[in-house]
Amino acid sequence: MNPNLLFKLANNAALIGWILLIFLPRWRWSARLIAPVLIPVLLAVLYAFLVITQFEHAPGEFSSLSSVGLLFQNRGMLLAGWVHYLAFDLFVGSWEVRDAQRIGIAHYLVAPCLVLTFVFGPAGWLLYVMIKSVALRTIGIESDDAAQASLS
Repeated sequence: MNPNLLFKLANNAALIGWILLIFLPRWRWSARLIAPVLIPVLLAVLYAFLVITQFEHAPGEFSSLSSVGLLFQNRGMLLAGWVHYLAFDLFVGSWEVRDAQRIGIAHYLVAPCLVLTFVFGPAGWLLYVMIKSVALRTIGIESDDAAQASLS
């Protein structure tokens, strides 16, 4: 299949998930099924297909930065790497929404984290963790019980 078409399809699928998380976070399907499960599963299937069909044809490996650069000179592996980011960032964004809802952080504070997670992955997650830490007056990722106890 055409890598450019797969790129567009993967991007559009991820974009649908992000739109649901940002604009319809309380719709029961957004943060619990479509964005964290359905779309990442589809992206994971595409990722697995690309890795299975392209990895042996790609120069390079994961042992050094230079060899990773060689690996991503193969367009199929470059696309696989991009799909990897799309799937995991969307999964993380879904977690941010569910976690914020569970502990009572207003969505207007989470939405910028989602945009940042969509565009710059770990930086958006870091912003969410900082907002959560301020809201709970503690640092780190806590269990539900600990988070609920801090809000009481």
